[in-house]
Amino acid sequence: MSKRHDTIVVLDFGAQYSQLIARRVRELGVYSQILPFNSTPEDILASGDVKGIIFSGGPASVPAAGSPRPDQRLFDMGLPIFGICYGLQVMSQLLGGLVECPEHKEYGIANIDVLKADSPIFKGVSAHSQVWMSHGDRVARLPEGFVQTASTPSCPYTAVEDRKRKFFGVQFHPEVVHSLEGQKMLSNFVLDVCQAQADWNMGSFINEAVESIRAEVGDRQVLCGLSGGVDSSVAAVLIHKAIGDQLVCVFVNNGMLRKGEAESVLSLFGEHFNMRLQYADAEEAFLSALKGKTDPEDKRKTIGKLFIDTFYNEARKCGDISYLAQGTLYPDIVESRSPFGGPTSTIKSHHNVGGLPEDLKWKLLEPLKELFKDEVRELGRQLGLPEELVDRHPFPGPGLGVRCIGEVTKERLDALREIDAIFIDEIRKAGLYGEIWQALADLLPVKSVGVQGDERTYREVCTLRAVTSQDAMTADWYRMPYDVLQRASSRICNEVSAVNRVLYDISSKPPATIEWE
Repeated sequence: MSKRHDTIVVLDFGAQYSQLIARRVRELGVYSQILPFNSTPEDILASGDVKGIIFSGGPASVPAAGSPRPDQRLFDMGLPIFGICYGLQVMSQLLGGLVECPEHKEYGIANIDVLKADSPIFKGVSAHSQVWMSHGDRVARLPEGFVQTASTPSCPYTAVEDRKRKFFGVQFHPEVVHSLEGQKMLSNFVLDVCQAQADWNMGSFINEAVESIRAEVGDRQVLCGLSGGVDSSVAAVLIHKAIGDQLVCVFVNNGMLRKGEAESVLSLFGEHFNMRLQYADAEEAFLSALKGKTDPEDKRKTIGKLFIDTFYNEARKCGDISYLAQGTLYPDIVESRSPFGGPTSTIKSHHNVGGLPEDLKWKLLEPLKELFKDEVRELGRQLGLPEELVDRHPFPGPGLGVRCIGEVTKERLDALREIDAIFIDEIRKAGLYGEIWQALADLLPVKSVGVQGDERTYREVCTLRAVTSQDAMTADWYRMPYDVLQRASSRICNEVSAVNRVLYDISSKPPATIEWE
């Protein structure tokens, strides 16, 4: 960042909710950074104008040998600290308290009894607020200077504080939606206790990012692989706003895009945003390379390698290039660190165009690397990208090639394009698109007997799939209304001559994956 924003640092002890904590802080308008639990005071102060620290939860047990510990010097920095679950326990242990492993564990919804209504954390919070518990250990003895501020029948020290040193801790998870007033508690800590200025928003980000890009790039050229997805599109528009025609976008049509997507990308970025756009229509080359291939991994590797070669060949036509722009997001950066430090804590480059030749010697330009996905979507809106692109569901890099199960041919891809378009259209018409993490259609290498127009048919089968998810690590099948499925099935069988049977996939992840291949 060109400006040093007031910052809340989230120390990650391996919690599944660390990113959620940081997002909740940003929702308050305050910039947040996630750092490994063993970060030094110097690491933390280098993150910005740090106003406070949050210790995340974690899967380890504090009394166990080798469980993660923060740098003891953090408690002498004079910064407010808020410990959540494991964060509360490890803070208590290091400051002289005692953590135990009781027989009774506590998971799920609970109601706390607020014992000190004047506690800064519970300002404006109801006396029996609903919270979400998920812990085995608990604090058995408080460190010197701490007092109890809330309890539950099975966890006396549900919330504690040392108001003089501005150390606070809760045994529950205020960051999850099941803690009904959790965001208010986080707001009390971030805005009131830490006195952080709420100046983190997409308007200020755009201005600072444009200034930063111009300063870094100077008069050199930047290359961007434009896929038509959210991240690369937002990155391209932001960089173009900063340096104009110094940005060159390469768009490779591999023949496995959705219906009308190539035309849409060329129109939006080439005509509306007036970008320099290098277009490679490589459909025939990809179909030729895939001929006869049915193994999913073989197909993916073939598509990936040919994409790289095509992208590289197009890039060579663009003149002298100094930077490669990528739509790397903050979760990409965070997830490439080990929460327990060591050699794997080094940030890895995320080559969105995949495995580029090492001799290219381009510097990386990653203007979105401070943002979460929801922030990128908001940034896209403010930059003038259409809503149907900004809220688009994830789409695989190999495109419809991995949704055309079995051999990939132009005829099967054309049929799948129509099926996909009908399914998405019916979901949008029903107002359900925003509720679904990902909706997709697959064409199966299976034929079935059907009756169409009083005649016997023997045609292929397609399957429709829609899932809900938070992070794609797990997913549940979406309970699609029957009338939406009926309309989609009827249209597909009437409008797509290659298909006479439509299935709906009700598998969750695990055991299934979201994509079939």
